[in-house]
Amino acid sequence: MHHHFNGLKTAALFGFLWAALFAIWAAMGARSGLLWIFVLVGVGSTAWGYWNSAKMALRAMHAYPVTEAEQPAMYRIVRELSAAAGKPMPALYVSPTQAPNAFATGRNPENAAVCCTEGILGLLDERELRGVLGHELMHVYNRDILTSSVAAGIAGIITAVAQFAMFFGGRRENGGNPIAALALALLAPLAATIIQLAISRTREFDADEDGARLTGDPLALASALNKLEMGTQAAPLPQDQKLIDVSHQMIANPFAGGGFAKLFATHPPMADRIARLQAMSYRT
Repeated sequence: MHHHFNGLKTAALFGFLWAALFAIWAAMGARSGLLWIFVLVGVGSTAWGYWNSAKMALRAMHAYPVTEAEQPAMYRIVRELSAAAGKPMPALYVSPTQAPNAFATGRNPENAAVCCTEGILGLLDERELRGVLGHELMHVYNRDILTSSVAAGIAGIITAVAQFAMFFGGRRENGGNPIAALALALLAPLAATIIQLAISRTREFDADEDGARLTGDPLALASALNKLEMGTQAAPLPQDQKLIDVSHQMIANPFAGGGFAKLFATHPPMADRIARLQAMSYRT
């Protein structure tokens, strides 16, 4: 069986983030002790975001909880897949938007929520919806909210430290190099952001593959992703900052865009995801 080593890739990308952080630390020289202030602030903000991730995502999408009588298919599918995985069943929500999408959120499997938009419930058949919900459950079971929170936290620390280094570490009267400090302030946050987004993309590949194994139907998810690619382009979400902050949790990029913007995409190309799932179906 072919493996993509997404977990190893995620670990390597985290290594790059830490290497960038320590490189900035070394560049700050005598002021390196101040790094711990940024670390403490970063850890605190990361912990707060991780603990409140579900509330923020559900509030941003104006999601409301649904009963089994209101969404019997969602309940039936999630109950079956949760039991197959030996995990607790998450709370189920629906977002009142016609933009087709779905996301999972929550700090752990015991405090998780899965949300579908009204658009995706109208777009997919039950087999495709099962593939999507399997993908979302694996985000929960793989603890991807923790992974993305830590990556965002480290990237935020790098950005803050790099900006501090530009304003204080690059002054000539302090023996600094203003050109080097400016380059550090611009390039370090850019590199950290790109690596952070690369971590998000590898976790999407993992959720695709693990979700397809959970459902036993890779082609169902591939078919759903193909519909979502067209559906999200036809009905994108508005570029609201609250939605941008939670967009990485969604199964498909909810915004319209292409070209250079793809470099900063939170999701891998849909064609690549579909191709992997199709190849996976040939091996099963």
